[in-house]
Amino acid sequence: MFDWMVWTLPVAVFFGCVVLMLVGMTIWEIKSPTTLRKGWLPLRTTRGDRLFIGLLVAAYLNLAFVGLGEKMMGWFQLEAEPSVWISLVVSMLVLALILRKG
Repeated sequence: MFDWMVWTLPVAVFFGCVVLMLVGMTIWEIKSPTTLRKGWLPLRTTRGDRLFIGLLVAAYLNLAFVGLGEKMMGWFQLEAEPSVWISLVVSMLVLALILRKG
């Protein structure tokens, strides 16, 4: 069923982080309902909105990193493609920034 996807450890960790965030945000929302607020995003958002936007950005960053891996080898004169762990860390940091300041 899932043969089309490359299930590596970084992919599993990324999806595990997504699941944990969804569970955590659900519990947080039940305990403390959110209100709209204006951050640096161009619209008023709730925690759930920022999580959704952040997850989209994180997924696209990971896809871009994987898609540009071969080109990065040429740009930076690397012997091998850069590790996808780098994209996981960067995407989680961007997600945290969007959740906090967005």
